Amino acid sequence: MTMIKTTYQAIFDFEDALAEYTGAPYAIATTGCTHGLELCLRYYNIKKFEQTAFTYLSVVQMYRQLGIDYTLTDEKWSGEYKLHGTNIWDSARKLAKGMYRKGDIHSLSFGINKPLTVGRHGALKAGAILLDDATAYKEIARMRADGRDLKAYPHTGATEWAEQGVFKQAYHYMPTLDDCRVGLELLKTIEGDIDQGVDYPDLRTIKFE
Repeated sequence: MTMIKTTYQAIFDFEDALAEYTGAPYAIATTGCTHGLELCLRYYNIKKFEQTAFTYLSVVQMYRQLGIDYTLTDEKWSGEYKLHGTNIWDSARKLAKGMYRKGDIHSLSFGINKPLTVGRHGALKAGAILLDDATAYKEIARMRADGRDLKAYPHTGATEWAEQGVFKQAYHYMPTLDDCRVGLELLKTIEGDIDQGVDYPDLRTIKFE
């Protein structure tokens, strides 16, 4: 557990609890599963893979925005599916003790009808990345927080931005402190593994312009 109390302590506590629960060496809280996938694809500069056609709209829309050469397949799934050709999993519908697999990356989703119901007025506002790559953990954690190093500069404010000085390309994908506090409490109430199946439509039948 992170010992020093900071502005972002709720985020650190939620991440620590998720890592312990899932067996992952590291967890990075995000604003959602799609944003988690995006951060990983950007960090590892992945440009081509194949995956199931039965997923949520935002996932394929994000691939198109990143210029990814993706192929959609007939694969059916429950809980999570893999981006084949990578070590990344869309685990939006799964949350289980010890679920983390060494060498893999999982992007989780919390919100309405998800393993943890977190968010403003039921809206999907939180997710997390599970991984064991220490360098990727440090860099992706910065990427989701506007490029800020929340542990080196643990309080909010322009003074600390100036102190950090150098910022790489990054995104505003950090969950709220309130969502992390709620998520931490909900995590304590889970009884048994959650592995949800969802009948998404075949995205090959959808036209994207």
